[in-house]
Amino acid sequence: MEAFVCAVEERLETLADSDRGRQMTAYLLDQFEFLGLSAPVRRKAVRDLIRQKPADGSELVKTARLLWEKPQREYRYTAIDLLKQHNRLLKLEHLPAIRELLQRDSWWETVDGLSGVIGMILQSELNANVQRVMDEWVAHPDLWVRRAAMLHQLGWRLRTDEGRLEKYALVLGEEKEFFIRKAIGWALRDYARWNPQFVRLFISQNIRRLSSLTVREASKHL
Repeated sequence: MEAFVCAVEERLETLADSDRGRQMTAYLLDQFEFLGLSAPVRRKAVRDLIRQKPADGSELVKTARLLWEKPQREYRYTAIDLLKQHNRLLKLEHLPAIRELLQRDSWWETVDGLSGVIGMILQSELNANVQRVMDEWVAHPDLWVRRAAMLHQLGWRLRTDEGRLEKYALVLGEEKEFFIRKAIGWALRDYARWNPQFVRLFISQNIRRLSSLTVREASKHL
């Protein structure tokens, strides 16, 4: 694991662009450090490394954690790509570790990337009880955990649990937090691609319980 992280570090450090890094830092409100690598450049540099399969899910998560400890955000994006590449190694038992990463220096870009990983884990084990952990997350005191719960079904298409989509949207609908309101709209907009009738009816029936931002985002494809 350490050798893998060192190899990633060597390749990314070689390509670092300080001017671009300052721009990227400013874009995220001067909260985080960047090497200054665009996503295509970063992914191309470590593509062959990412494809190397870890021994198991525990090793995969530990490697992601080592990458997460690096100060520059590109290492965290690489960790997310690594988790997605080998998502079949991940099980429900790894969700606490994923949440731990999600809650470290949280911002929308890492949270949304990990939400996709969480969705992959839950889809691979989808049954009547597997999403109950998200029922707990949607009530979590950390807004970023709640956002992840709201977004975890992105890309599920007609496998989306409409009951949970509706329930989560209403549970979170009265929050004033921008990132929560945006997430509700995004989740509804994504599902509207596959079932616009459901989303249209949901909005019309709950228009007073949803923020204007949520409604605007949800309605983009209607």
